[in-house]
Amino acid sequence: MSDAPPILCVLGIGNVLWADEGFGVRCVEALHRRYEFADQVRLIDGGTQGLYLIQHVQAASRLLIFDAIDYGLPPGTLKVIEGDEVPAFMGAKKMSLHQTGFQEVLMLAKLTEQFPQEVVLLGCQPEELDDYGGSLRPRVKQALEDALALGLDRLRQWGAQPRPRDTPLPDHEAITFAELALNRYEAERPPEALACRVGDERFMPAGA
Repeated sequence: MSDAPPILCVLGIGNVLWADEGFGVRCVEALHRRYEFADQVRLIDGGTQGLYLIQHVQAASRLLIFDAIDYGLPPGTLKVIEGDEVPAFMGAKKMSLHQTGFQEVLMLAKLTEQFPQEVVLLGCQPEELDDYGGSLRPRVKQALEDALALGLDRLRQWGAQPRPRDTPLPDHEAITFAELALNRYEAERPPEALACRVGDERFMPAGA
């Protein structure tokens, strides 16, 4: 029997290039930049990796997931789903291929009997997804702070020992690519007038 503490996995999934689709990744990015955790805590930018995340799910005793979820609620609304409801709920209203892939990850972990003891999905209702190169909408960005508070509370209950960083995290140690960090991404991306982010009319048939 190993004396190693159980692994607590914090996973953000989604695509930061499609506006509110990046909510989950932005949550994990913010946690990593602002806090340090106990050695057994793994913060992961899951992006759109789908089945490649299976090893992390199977290794975790407790799993906290941040994601943008279509609950059919007002934009920016947070909702917490726990336990056996998580895989079923992620497949109920798919917004993108990454959700299909991650639902399969959870089901495969169940089939292999290597499913975390506790799973919590902390999801946010998106406002805008059809904006390539866009960023989080104001209501969703505001909800991110509330999501972090809820996530940190759960992590404390799990013994993750979050504590604010004494010194800022260097860019090269960021959990996401430095070029895609939220502040830099928003500051350096071209405006819509120079880079159409919802489709180019030159290549779209009339009425499409």
